[in-house]
Amino acid sequence: MRNTYKKLSMIGLALIVISLASCKKLLEQEPKNSTYLEVYWKSAKDARNAIAGNYALLRNACTNKENRYYMYGDAIAKNYFTIQYTGDGLEGIQNGDFTFQYNLNSLANYTLYYKTIAMSNIVIANVTKMTNDQLKDVEDPQTFKNGIIGQALFIRALSYFMMVRVWGDVPLVTTAYDDPITAPQLPRTNKIAIMKQIEDDCHNAAKMLSWSYDNAGDAKVTANRGSVYALLAHLYLWRATMADVSTDVANLVDVNSADTTINTLIARGGYTQTDTTNYSSTFIGRSPEGIFELNMSENTLEGSSSSIGTRFLNTSYINYYNNTPRFYVVPRYLTDQYGSGAVTDIRYRKNFDMVTPDKPLCIKYSNVIYRNPGQKLDAYLSNNMIIFRLSDLKLLKAEIALYKGDAPTATNIINDFRTKYDPVPKKVAAGLSVSAVMDEYIKERGKEMFLEGHLFYDLLRTRRYGNIVDWLPVERFRREGFYWPVDPALFRENPNLKQTTYWLGKV
Repeated sequence: MRNTYKKLSMIGLALIVISLASCKKLLEQEPKNSTYLEVYWKSAKDARNAIAGNYALLRNACTNKENRYYMYGDAIAKNYFTIQYTGDGLEGIQNGDFTFQYNLNSLANYTLYYKTIAMSNIVIANVTKMTNDQLKDVEDPQTFKNGIIGQALFIRALSYFMMVRVWGDVPLVTTAYDDPITAPQLPRTNKIAIMKQIEDDCHNAAKMLSWSYDNAGDAKVTANRGSVYALLAHLYLWRATMADVSTDVANLVDVNSADTTINTLIARGGYTQTDTTNYSSTFIGRSPEGIFELNMSENTLEGSSSSIGTRFLNTSYINYYNNTPRFYVVPRYLTDQYGSGAVTDIRYRKNFDMVTPDKPLCIKYSNVIYRNPGQKLDAYLSNNMIIFRLSDLKLLKAEIALYKGDAPTATNIINDFRTKYDPVPKKVAAGLSVSAVMDEYIKERGKEMFLEGHLFYDLLRTRRYGNIVDWLPVERFRREGFYWPVDPALFRENPNLKQTTYWLGKV
């Protein structure tokens, strides 16, 4: 899969998959006419192109509408950063109101995730049927098939995981339909069953994928067994804490599963934390600690001119921008996380700029490449979208320890991070209660994982949302008012669909 992320292959597959659509139904299954079935799925190249397209669809789902991956995971926890008003209503999500028309028709619509899932189902169904003769140009046909199918299973599992955290119950489809007109209109499936499907897909994918890569060009930006284990660990912690929000007690069976999964990943994955001298390279991509990333590199002309990173930058970073970005870091966040006065933590120094004014910049994603370098025009950010990395998983070990009542182990993990990044670390004192250490843990997650699509979910799992998300009181949390509504447009095609419970009568 040396050319997995070359732009021409993705465009080619997009033409094959997307341009054949004949109708818009709930799950946006893409039809395949008889000619397509007869000429495609005949060679290893077809399978490679198909999985490349699957990654392209996943990336489109995550980057669509102001990089929705970060809107769901970070932006709605508004005391981390602020979205300024420009007339489109996007800033409304930071007040817990997801009913603005613009947001309903975009962020509340999960069609793009189902396009990704539909492609995964197509890949799984068709590559499974490919013969050794069709794959005679690869050294080991069965290993090749396993690799493609394993990646498609991972992409499907990751897509469902992203959706289950945003909507809870969602329709479950694992069948590749030849024609969407005859596909069933599915109701929403309970989130517990969705999470079981994610778990099963991960286990099956892990059996098919290895820890290493055959081609260096595939590393980090295609799935391997490490990617699967990272997803599994996050799934187990989400299920342990969010399957039943009437209680604040984590399910220790899933907590223990997360623990053993992370232990295996650390022991077998070969990942290492980025040295602090190369800290910023982590967010360009393909660093030693990267586990799974979406390729957005200008090396393959796949950088982004609309990355969330650009929303925080001003003319100091992009030549033709003005002085006031639409997004800015909340000054209180910097004070609460890092304290006042001289700050020596490298994450503060490398991730933020202009911290003394009232609208600090986040420069975590600021690897600017001009496609017109002579005039410094046509700026693109060449920063991969980091989905999973080693520091994330190592820090989750502290959360696991706290669910088990082990404050000393969590304290040591947090202090290891502070010592790594700060020559004058403000360590967590020994002997604190589990609750007090959890407060320190969520601060450390806020420093380590800022603007990586995790912060809101961290707050929900640990029940520390009340410290940051003022629109989410306990009563709304218990009613699952953190989930999004479903775009009403999707109901026109599917009478079996029901609105998210909290939003009944509000949308």
